[in-house]
Amino acid sequence: MLRRTTVIVWGVLLFIVWNLLLLFFLLGRPPAGGGPDPEQLTREVVKVAEEVEMELEDQKKLLQEIQRHRGLWQRGKTRLALPPAPGGTIAPGGNPQVKDVVLPVLVIGCDRPTIRRCLDKLLYYRPSKELFPILVSQDCGHEETAKVIASYGDQVMHIRQPDLTDLRVPAEHRKFQGYYKISRHYRWALNQVFHTFKYQAAIIVEDDLEVAPDFFEYFRAVFPLLLEDPSLWCASAWNDNGKEQMVDTKQPEALYRTDFFPGLGWMLLKATWEELEPKWPGAFWDDWMRSPAQRCDRSCIRPEVSRTMTFGRKGVSNGQFFDQHLKFIKLNDHFVPFTQLDLSYLKKERYDLDFPQRVYSVPALRVEELQRNERMELRQVRVQYSSRDTFKAFAKVLGVMDDLKSGVPRAGYRGIVSFMYRGRRVYLAPPKDWTGYDPSWS
Repeated sequence: MLRRTTVIVWGVLLFIVWNLLLLFFLLGRPPAGGGPDPEQLTREVVKVAEEVEMELEDQKKLLQEIQRHRGLWQRGKTRLALPPAPGGTIAPGGNPQVKDVVLPVLVIGCDRPTIRRCLDKLLYYRPSKELFPILVSQDCGHEETAKVIASYGDQVMHIRQPDLTDLRVPAEHRKFQGYYKISRHYRWALNQVFHTFKYQAAIIVEDDLEVAPDFFEYFRAVFPLLLEDPSLWCASAWNDNGKEQMVDTKQPEALYRTDFFPGLGWMLLKATWEELEPKWPGAFWDDWMRSPAQRCDRSCIRPEVSRTMTFGRKGVSNGQFFDQHLKFIKLNDHFVPFTQLDLSYLKKERYDLDFPQRVYSVPALRVEELQRNERMELRQVRVQYSSRDTFKAFAKVLGVMDDLKSGVPRAGYRGIVSFMYRGRRVYLAPPKDWTGYDPSWS
């Protein structure tokens, strides 16, 4: 960071010196036939002066931004040495069991040289190389991408998936060969993280994700929740319904439990991987994670405002959902000091009391009333669905993702999907006597 600041300062000084020399040259140059008249010369001087002023202002803003992030990071490092928080508050910085834990970031890469955008943001926001090592696992053997990764030197660790052969797949799945290779890559890379390098947990991102300023702070804070609450099996940086108009950007600190596995920047523990690895699927690993046999009624943590966004339109899915949905996901741009917050409300015992009570205590509105902006004095409302078809119909009308995996809606918890609609909080919810997901709802 100091080196970056020094380079910027020298750049500003050179820019100023050059323009001052130019000013002296213009002012001291005697007029000649065909040369600029005094008025034109004055305009040139004013133009150069204005450019200098604009450049100074731009560099001032950049330096202020760097100083702001440096202050936030330094406060985050200081928090790592605090004593345990009182009253059972979950504060990783004050928990002696987790304050020095190393949380590696595993970047899954293949043949995208644009992985540079992903790595640049990870390195820019990373508060500590020691506490957040970055491992880039590359499949495909793509040399241009390999050169991009190698250009980062010792800032990242570059590992390569050694088996690049095609996989034998059912005839009807030949067009899905890419999904089989991705699943094989994930298995190999996660085995490297947990068995070769012996880390306790891992944060997984793919090469087409960009992270938010508090990405690392978020995962540092939720890590102890995964340790302490067996009903949680992952934490994700992603909100499936995270379009800007559907989230409350004034509450970037808000976190939720979800029964839907979000992926797209997520963390799991070594113990969870040891449970999953022996039965890891040949393909479509993310949907496999969403099946009841793997989920086992466990949940994930997810944010109100996403801490990742995807810029990868092309991939094995051929841009599915990207143009209609993914590119509109709002990336959080405000640093939230999560490790200073009490996140114990996310533990199952407390959340299962508080969250349903809040949802079913708000007035119910019909979808038509919501669309007509009726009862605008109600800042929180509930829309009730009772079947697969009514859920899908209401979701489409309200802009919520309407697909279900084994009956579980995206970003849903106990069947409830929380989002913003035209400036107010809406809970798309089943009846209060809901008894569980119906796997036939898909």
